[in-house]
Amino acid sequence: MTAEFAAAIGGSAGKHALIGRQRFLTPLRVVLLLAVVFLSFGWFAKAGCIQQAPNGPEGSLGLDWSGNRQYVAMCYSDTVPLYGAERLDQGAFPYKKSWEEVAADGTTQIRYMEYPVLSGMYQYGSMVVAKAWSSISWLPQALSVVIYFNVVAIGLALAWLVTVWATAMSAGRRIWDAALVAGSPLVIVHGFTNFDALATAFAAVGILAWGKKRPVLAGVLLGLGGATKLYPLILLGPLLVLCWRAGKMREWSLTAGAALGAWLAVNLPIALLFPSGWSEFFRLNSTRAADPDSIYNVISSFTGWSGFDGTLYPGDKPLFLNTVTMVLFVAVCAGIAYIAMNAPMRPRLAQLSFLVVAGFLLTNKVWSPQYSLWLVPLAVLALPHRRLLLAWMAVDAFVWFPRMYYYLGVGDKGVPEQWFTATVVVRDVAVIALCALIVRQIYRPDEDLVRLGGVDDPVGGVLDQAPDTHRGTKTTAPQAVSVPMRVD
Repeated sequence: MTAEFAAAIGGSAGKHALIGRQRFLTPLRVVLLLAVVFLSFGWFAKAGCIQQAPNGPEGSLGLDWSGNRQYVAMCYSDTVPLYGAERLDQGAFPYKKSWEEVAADGTTQIRYMEYPVLSGMYQYGSMVVAKAWSSISWLPQALSVVIYFNVVAIGLALAWLVTVWATAMSAGRRIWDAALVAGSPLVIVHGFTNFDALATAFAAVGILAWGKKRPVLAGVLLGLGGATKLYPLILLGPLLVLCWRAGKMREWSLTAGAALGAWLAVNLPIALLFPSGWSEFFRLNSTRAADPDSIYNVISSFTGWSGFDGTLYPGDKPLFLNTVTMVLFVAVCAGIAYIAMNAPMRPRLAQLSFLVVAGFLLTNKVWSPQYSLWLVPLAVLALPHRRLLLAWMAVDAFVWFPRMYYYLGVGDKGVPEQWFTATVVVRDVAVIALCALIVRQIYRPDEDLVRLGGVDDPVGGVLDQAPDTHRGTKTTAPQAVSVPMRVD
């Protein structure tokens, strides 16, 4: 489908094409326009949850979530309830403001902003802009939470456009692959569910910077991404293995050092001024039970298993679950490192990055639905088989529907838990299948569409065309696959 669309406006970009420098409908501009269209669909998908109705005191306006609208209309977004839950409606500064939360057993817990620093400050900055808008009488007005949601959405939309742009630049001559990032069904469902588009932007531009042989800038961007959502820091792992195999440890050290420095520069001021608020993100994640979307909850759903830790009380840490998830992820990373060191050709950065992030999500106790956005740009760069990726994205997006109706509850005409967890199984199987295909192409690089025509690694940076220094199996230095080009 993408190939036919590309042919209609000029076909695929050539090796020496000047992407983005033509005057009219260039591939990059068309891809960005497609992203705007799908982001608009995403806003309309959430718009049902910012409807106003006279349901406040003395007929004043309030949000209309009557009849469980957030689940029935499937428009739920964390942005709306967090505005009040995180005390942003009071103008509170994140990590400084605390409040008491009463658990089901009557115990109380002191709570703070639960997000990493840049995500928390983004929410605070959006609140400041929203309140400034509300203070100007001649501007169109609405409930403060509605204005806040729209401010947040504009920023997230810009972040996703940056993600699309960086992916298109990283794709090189296969720029049309980025259309799958722009037009992903997951953008409609989860573009505005949470703040993950900020992290994907940092990660995508970080990968692009590495591909442009700017390791320090890449590290800074990955570090800032880690201060938004931790996953961009995971990408340092694939870089470590690839740089070790190519003998480019100096470049990796520069990137890792810059990432650490950027992360510390953002986190240290908050950690020193408000240590309890800063550590809330880590405390909450350590005490969090298995998420509904996790494989552990899926097993419990179908078997009645009570979990590794049995019955937990509010505030208890699931120690065994935490240990199991850590051990499994380390095992996955070890397996990926073995593949990277013993493959006949050094794998591409995007291939290993997708495997590591997918392995993290599959083994982790939390797979919030919007986390699937993390995989989209990496999947497009790692495995540009458009029909396969579109099928996976459609399956992943569909999980949202039974999830919402599971939360609605059977008593309110929702669906049983197993209807939801069954779709999670299908989603996980689809991701595992993509991982298996990537591993196959790592061992059979002649099947890798990106490497057709003598290409090694478009985002490899200093790794691109570099000979191997360390390998698990001694062979000659890998050569790029040189076969006729074709379009998937």
